[in-house]
Amino acid sequence: MKAIIGKKVGMSQIFDENGRVIPVTVIEAGPCTVVQKKTSEKEGYNAVQLGYEDVPERKLNKPEMGHLNKAGVSPKKHLREFDLDNAAELNIGDIVKADTFKVGDFVDVTGTSKGHGYAGVVKRYGAGRTPTTHGGGPVHRHAGSMGVIDPAHIFKGKIGAGHMGVDQVTVQNLTVVKVDPELNMLVVCGAIPGPKGGLVTIKSTVKTHKVKQAGADISKNPQKASGRNPQKASARNK
Repeated sequence: MKAIIGKKVGMSQIFDENGRVIPVTVIEAGPCTVVQKKTSEKEGYNAVQLGYEDVPERKLNKPEMGHLNKAGVSPKKHLREFDLDNAAELNIGDIVKADTFKVGDFVDVTGTSKGHGYAGVVKRYGAGRTPTTHGGGPVHRHAGSMGVIDPAHIFKGKIGAGHMGVDQVTVQNLTVVKVDPELNMLVVCGAIPGPKGGLVTIKSTVKTHKVKQAGADISKNPQKASGRNPQKASARNK
């Protein structure tokens, strides 16, 4: 697995070689410093802890500064642990940059969604309104009846008003469109969670990508048309 910490810069669009518009999100990825290295001999697994974004020492408490001073690393605002493929090769103090990814890689981006404050069921869950005619009263956007008679209580998971947003959200299987290690820039196709300037983590996707072989669309089932006449089916797929 490859991973890095970054910040969401904003959305834009670029054109590919065929002139098609690609909606993209620009991420300021890294540079991240290896703060701690965990090994199978000591901790039972291999991983590294990355630190991102310098911060004044006065903004960290003593345990945090002690942890960073032990590693000989400048104060960092964000610390995240990753099980990287090359964790055994990395050492404390090494720098991980945006070029850890390359164009064409598939990544999962995790961030914190935008906060919308206290919201009702219509905005929060898309619930319907009550009829506005025949004396409906001032309850058109209320949640309405909640419980049922027999258990005499509300089941868990019932929609209701409450705090909307500020949740951890992961968008999977995004494609890396551009990488610029000099500008610490990573450009991915599609939207990612969070506001501009929000912290995000980029990791190799957990999705499995299979290479499509020739004749993969031809069925072996004789009841299907592609199974009865595979030559015609293969001609359609060209």
